[in-house]
Amino acid sequence: MTIHYRSSAAGPLRGELRVPGDKSISHRALMLGAISEGRTEIEGFLDGLDCLATRDALRAMGVRIEGPQAGRVAIDGVGLDGLQAAEQALDLGNSGTSMRLLAGLLAGMPFTSVLTGDNSLSRRPMHRVIAPLTQMGAHIEATADGTAPLQVHGRRPLAGLRYTLPVASAQVKSALLLAGLGAAGETLLVEPRPSRDHTERMLRARGADLRRLDAQRLVLRPGRALTAAPVGVPGDISSAAFFIVAATLVPGSELLLREVGVNPTRTGLLEILKLMGADIELLDPREVAGEPVADLRVRHAPLHGIEIPPTLVPLAIDEFPILFLAAACAKGTTRLREAAELRVKESDRIEVMAQGLAALGIAVAPMPDGIIIEGGPLEGGQVDSHGDHRVAMTFSVAGALAHEPVTITDCGPIETSFPGFADCAGAVGLELALLPAAALS
Repeated sequence: MTIHYRSSAAGPLRGELRVPGDKSISHRALMLGAISEGRTEIEGFLDGLDCLATRDALRAMGVRIEGPQAGRVAIDGVGLDGLQAAEQALDLGNSGTSMRLLAGLLAGMPFTSVLTGDNSLSRRPMHRVIAPLTQMGAHIEATADGTAPLQVHGRRPLAGLRYTLPVASAQVKSALLLAGLGAAGETLLVEPRPSRDHTERMLRARGADLRRLDAQRLVLRPGRALTAAPVGVPGDISSAAFFIVAATLVPGSELLLREVGVNPTRTGLLEILKLMGADIELLDPREVAGEPVADLRVRHAPLHGIEIPPTLVPLAIDEFPILFLAAACAKGTTRLREAAELRVKESDRIEVMAQGLAALGIAVAPMPDGIIIEGGPLEGGQVDSHGDHRVAMTFSVAGALAHEPVTITDCGPIETSFPGFADCAGAVGLELALLPAAALS
């Protein structure tokens, strides 16, 4: 069903909120639980469509998974050798994480798998995963454009790999680590910049021989079975981002966001906002099942434009749509470079966000690898999300700041990453209404 929202000016945002569980961690907990020995119990699992696609794919390969039920999932692991060939293609919906990580996991299995997805996922590039997996000995067939559907002709054992990632990518890194678990020889990866490290943390917690040699290099030595370990999934900082920015921008606001994951490979959003002048306080920092967690207190603060440091780009790659809105409401100019990765997400996020901001009266200049945004007053209007969940949520916040309401089309994909978004928005004071298709201008 096609869903549209209308967002209107709101008063100060107040209260406390616990956003749903981290999507990246939920995906990885399922996959590593499936290939571990013993029962993995997960608390705080994200019950979104993307993560359910991963669950269903693993079930189709013979893994018993119970839940989710109130955020709880139980997985009876089958070990590194226990996955079975699925009887039909694995439909991964809109989830790029599912496709890229499963491509790595299945590359080392002694059977063939077919990975498919929706129209959006079928346009997203897979060559960056296919190329290094091919170097390890896998045979993966894709379209002429290097997109899904993928036929993964697994091979056991794969060869170990020494590989320098062309761009920082946690998905590519994770795919290669999963492939390397059963390889003949070690896998050594070199990252140009740090990227999120949830996979490494989970692998080490399960007994994998994985070491970081320095800031850029990590090495995995195969041969060890993985042992099940419990997982506590913190609130997703990518979901909290919309409320962090909303509370920063709406005058008089003060929000407390509970149990947010603050893994240092994911906090680029916070660092960029603080450079712009945001008032964000981390309270009670702690660890939950090996992941850093904190409560975040956010108060309204005026922002100013900045040159976004390239070193922070991989640490905030999923949060740039809402950061673009922060830049649009800041005083002065914000410039982003070295972020071409944004063009191959669920949408071309540079172009789609530029079009949306321009429709609301903001001066923008998209570039091949970034964007220039001149801060100014937001007007009302209609914005097409292009079926991108993060774009849809970003412009749902924009209406709270604009002179007139903002209509956002094609918001159904929000359910892939943030089920219950509209309810959470309403609970803290955002004015977000479901809009009948007939009411569109």
